Amino acid sequence: MADFRIIPSIEHLRQREAVRALEDRFGRVAIVEALRAAAAQLRTELAGRDRGAPPADAEAAALDIERRARRLLEDAGAPSLRRVINATGIVVHTNLGRSPLAAAAIERLRALAGTYSNLEFDLAAGRRGSRDTHAEALLTRLLGAEAAVVVNNNAGATLIMLAALAAGREVVVSRGELVEIGGGFRVPDVMAQSGARLREVGTTNRTRIADYRAAVGPETALLLRVHRSNFRIDGFTEQPAIEELAALGRERGIPVAEDIGSGYIGLVGEEDAPRLDQALAGEPRVQASLASGLDVVCFSGDKLLGGPQAGIVAGRRDLLEKVRRHPLMRALRVDKLAYAALEGTLAEYVAGRASRTVPILRMILAEPAALDGRAASLARRAREAGVLEAEVVDGMSKVGGGTTPGVELPTRVVALRHRARSVDWLDGWLRQREKAIVGRIENDRLLLDVRTLLAGEDEMVAEALADVPR
Repeated sequence: MADFRIIPSIEHLRQREAVRALEDRFGRVAIVEALRAAAAQLRTELAGRDRGAPPADAEAAALDIERRARRLLEDAGAPSLRRVINATGIVVHTNLGRSPLAAAAIERLRALAGTYSNLEFDLAAGRRGSRDTHAEALLTRLLGAEAAVVVNNNAGATLIMLAALAAGREVVVSRGELVEIGGGFRVPDVMAQSGARLREVGTTNRTRIADYRAAVGPETALLLRVHRSNFRIDGFTEQPAIEELAALGRERGIPVAEDIGSGYIGLVGEEDAPRLDQALAGEPRVQASLASGLDVVCFSGDKLLGGPQAGIVAGRRDLLEKVRRHPLMRALRVDKLAYAALEGTLAEYVAGRASRTVPILRMILAEPAALDGRAASLARRAREAGVLEAEVVDGMSKVGGGTTPGVELPTRVVALRHRARSVDWLDGWLRQREKAIVGRIENDRLLLDVRTLLAGEDEMVAEALADVPR
């Protein structure tokens, strides 16, 4: 018969040194709940005799409950958002947080996160200011725009742009540009929420400037172009040049806008600028769209720009004033941390060093020859423990993030097999580590692409591979 008398009282357990330390860390309410749950688990097991030898005495029972309570508290208190080492070869990986920030952006966060700031305070005038002007000077300088506004993401940027400029009226857009972005969100649905009415023109594969011209009428508020950043149409296709749309807009007195999405602004004054343009296979620059005569554009901050999650609207000052004054601005605005990280990122472009300091640009520009040595070192370290088979093979990285469809970057990857276990087991074991490592499985091998490993992560991955169980 089970002896429940060996289970100490909750108050007795709370006096133990180890439990007091847990209470200091997690708080009185949490520790009491955890102790009760742990004691109940032990009581159930004693009654059911469904485990090995029971605790011999009260001290052994107390140690057992301590261990259980600690585990319960740590599991409950563990943050769900964790660091992940991206070895997939997908540079802008939406599921892994898109773009890692530049050191300068992180430093700006560190400087402002724990302090007060002039987020909505005009220091010169000594009175309340406006938050939607932060980062504007850097954006207008880089883009050649008259004005710019930052909101929480590009879907929000599209929404507020349409709501401010076309609510209750028609927006003309090509059928071939009515895209669906990640998570099942569709451009027509976003437009519907803005209050604008969709006017489709052309066909899936061919739309001419004449189609736009024929659709323009008294109810037309905006001509919209949507960059197909997550798919492409090949073959029998036609699309009017941006300059043609801009000219039609000027002729009819109608603003012309573009949702560029990917947010590529290229490099300013850097030797690597042509190489980056070539690597991204003609991805349109935001500046080029504005220079072509478009009135307003919107794009993401955390894709090819390499900054924090943000949606940026830029263009004519009179149109941007309508965006600023729209009630949705309150719902879509960003906080001081997003502004800090965005300004830190943009400053790297202005200084002409983004190719070296913005992580995703550095990854995209990495040459296979430079990756080869890193991959070879990692494969050698993986083989040394005698548990894994590892070799360096050619592979292809992707830019990702719903950008540059079809563009691949030649790379070098480490192909792994466990000598005794399945590739799914190895993949799962690496993902469950404290510093999770995510690769990709192909042909019954786990591939680790060194292109997307950040500084210092080669060594972290090597140490993890050395620890793989037999």
